[in-house]
Amino acid sequence: MVHRPYCHGWEARDQPIGILATGPASIGHAFMFRQLTEDLTSFSHGTHLDEATRARFAARNIRIVDTPVQEVVNNEDGTLAGVRLTDRQVVARRVLAVATRMEARAEGLDGLKLPMQDQPDNMGHGIATGMAGTTEVPGMWATGNATDLAAQVGASAAAGAHINSVLATADTDAALAAAQGDTPTL
Repeated sequence: MVHRPYCHGWEARDQPIGILATGPASIGHAFMFRQLTEDLTSFSHGTHLDEATRARFAARNIRIVDTPVQEVVNNEDGTLAGVRLTDRQVVARRVLAVATRMEARAEGLDGLKLPMQDQPDNMGHGIATGMAGTTEVPGMWATGNATDLAAQVGASAAAGAHINSVLATADTDAALAAAQGDTPTL
């Protein structure tokens, strides 16, 4: 099984590919994998496909199978053979793509009671933040793919640099207040 066309697409190209739908994000997933093969089957697996989506799939020659998938079937050598549907039919596929739903790993932060939010296109669940990673907890910021599950290193580094700037300014303000004999405010 593969997850992303950018990570596994080259190896999967020109082979019979199946998309095992996990939610609305799987629709876009199908269009991306369609660029790699002429033989693409989308297993809706309970994901609703409206008529407009079905028409778009038809225009791109993406076969839709609405019968639920029961299990993944492997060859004797462990390679993918296809998927078995609940009606016992096996649909042969060499590659099966599954759009994952990402979850921010925030278990250690439970005591802070940070609000969580769903990501666009049902991609997953992350920490809710405001501008530049601010949270509802004073002095607590969150950035990167804990807040934006699609964030890459550059976006995370930029947010971290902004937070560092805010902290450096706060340190300077506190030092100045102490030097002037004032009590710094937090």
